[in-house]
Amino acid sequence: MKKELLYSGKAKDIFSTDDEDLIVSVYKDQATMLNGARKEIIKGKGSLANQISSLIFEKLNRAGVATHFVKHLSEKEQLNRKVTVIPLEVVLRNVAAGSFAKRFGIEEGQKLEQPIIEFYYKNDDLDDPLINEDHIGVLHLATAEEITYIKAETQRINLLLQDWFSQIGLCLVDFKLEFGKDKNGQIILVDEFSPDNCRLWDSQGNHLDKDVFRRDLGSLTDAYSLVLKKLEEIH
Repeated sequence: MKKELLYSGKAKDIFSTDDEDLIVSVYKDQATMLNGARKEIIKGKGSLANQISSLIFEKLNRAGVATHFVKHLSEKEQLNRKVTVIPLEVVLRNVAAGSFAKRFGIEEGQKLEQPIIEFYYKNDDLDDPLINEDHIGVLHLATAEEITYIKAETQRINLLLQDWFSQIGLCLVDFKLEFGKDKNGQIILVDEFSPDNCRLWDSQGNHLDKDVFRRDLGSLTDAYSLVLKKLEEIH
């Protein structure tokens, strides 16, 4: 099924298939930070991220969220719909952490009065800068109507995910989403959802996400394995 390499990213390789509307995403054992400035191969990481993302996307599909996910293919592969990616990273924050806490001098771990959505321009050469809705309009990255839809969908996804993770004793601190347009022009959720692109803390405040790698807190695969085991309990 897998044919030509279309794109090689930090976390995944994307291949064409015999069907022009479908692609195969192959998850890598590579962990990166600082926009790829630090890289490390962590055996088993790609398989864990793929399994977690597959479970989450299956649940989102069943909940009525339009996504690019079709099915889990193998240890590191999944079948996805081909899309035109909107060059925006959509970050939703429920709890102050990471760059947000540092930027505003807020103590990490402080629950925010309401979820905050931020946009980042998806451009590696510019280090994915923070932008606002006026910037998005001027740069013609998305229309005002599309941004309204993306924000509403992000809030809806947040409510679903918070509920699922709370059932397994985890706090969804923040996460990053990406969206794209399918062949009919419909905006759908794309990329992945794993501890690579979200922060998950247990009831003791232990990190079960990529901060384990960023902050040298222990074994990344142990953290991801625990998240997968907990998700399988409610799948």
